[in-house]
Amino acid sequence: MALFVQKYGGSSVADAECMRRVAGRIRDARRAGNQVVVVVSAMGDTTDELIALAKQVNPEPNEREIDSLMATGEMASSAILTMALHALGVKAISMTGQQAGIRVDATHLKAKIQAINPKRIQRHLEQGYVVVVAGFQGMNPSEDIATLGRGGSDTTAVALAAALKADRCQILKDVDGVFTANPRVVPEARKLDEIAYEEMLELASCGAEVLQSRAVEYAKNYGVVLEVMSSFEVKPGTLVREENKQMEKMIIRGIAADKNQAKATLVGVPDQPGVAARIFKALANANINVDMIVQNVSAAGITDLSFTVPEDEIAKTRRVMEPLVKDIQAAGLRFNESIAKVSIVGVGMRSHSGVAYKMFDILAANKINIEMITTSEIKISVVIRDTDADQAVRALHAAFGLGRKSAKKAAPKKAGKASAKACKSPKKAKAPAKARQRK
Repeated sequence: MALFVQKYGGSSVADAECMRRVAGRIRDARRAGNQVVVVVSAMGDTTDELIALAKQVNPEPNEREIDSLMATGEMASSAILTMALHALGVKAISMTGQQAGIRVDATHLKAKIQAINPKRIQRHLEQGYVVVVAGFQGMNPSEDIATLGRGGSDTTAVALAAALKADRCQILKDVDGVFTANPRVVPEARKLDEIAYEEMLELASCGAEVLQSRAVEYAKNYGVVLEVMSSFEVKPGTLVREENKQMEKMIIRGIAADKNQAKATLVGVPDQPGVAARIFKALANANINVDMIVQNVSAAGITDLSFTVPEDEIAKTRRVMEPLVKDIQAAGLRFNESIAKVSIVGVGMRSHSGVAYKMFDILAANKINIEMITTSEIKISVVIRDTDADQAVRALHAAFGLGRKSAKKAAPKKAGKASAKACKSPKKAKAPAKARQRK
């Protein structure tokens, strides 16, 4: 008997019809003799709607209360899907993050999993139940609900797969797998059969929304094999696993763009030892994730310091930085929200030279100006104007030869309403292939 952890995203459980379709797929997996643990996201756009509602009554709501509010979306999904399974005659039980034994740290809005006690889940599996867990959440040391950040249900699924020693963790979404670029921007983007943990981690952190970066990191650390696949069609997806020599033959594995970035610039900063440490210590204490950092050449003991942060953390960054501007006697603080980060990623970059030159040359040929640059062993990222992001991705994708030989002209349907419509006439789901026998 194989154990599968399956995670279904918001568009996969967007309405009652989608819930019934997903329930049928889970039933087929159970009938094949597999044990199944399911992790669900909130239905459709529920999380966005809840946040918008909260901000109508308070523009800067308390983080503890936001967590309490957002967690209800996943709880509703898990209960409704469990009811759909009951209607098909499947023994199933829903659980919150706390009931599933997920313990997290004290950070609200982007808590990290500290431990999982899977005994209750294991007991229900032994009794023949499908266990449906509300993703995105856990219980913190104060016994409060804390959420894991955007895409946190992916992390829930991977963490449970690791704790339960599952045969595979399947991330089922409204896309067929991991593509060389966003197929809505690049219609000829190609689905990858496999991708290394490191490549997927870089792509996820650079704006590819198919997986949460923390979920990939968790999978890498615990050796969990991921399969990203469609929840609307039964077909092979993309395996995310350890790097092999074959993967190095492809210099660039994928291209990602992140338009949800903002650049903060501290103007006229005294160029003295310890100043940068004070700035980034304050940001770290406020749990603000800083990505790219650039310091200009000093002139007369004064410099400018720029860094990027998530766009939704501008208000928090401003609140943290404004008192510090006065303390360090800087000239001022500026924000630019009209930027995007575009990145190329591939383990093959380790053994090939000239990749940076080619990237910069392509952008120059398209008259796209680079504002910031950062690199790693397998990644090059640039900050450009957000209005140039799609053009940059298409140009780079073509220049590095990542497209399919016979590209389809039409891009895949968007998530949300289009995905929900796909629930009306689903293809018959096949059960996952059995893996090794479990004792």
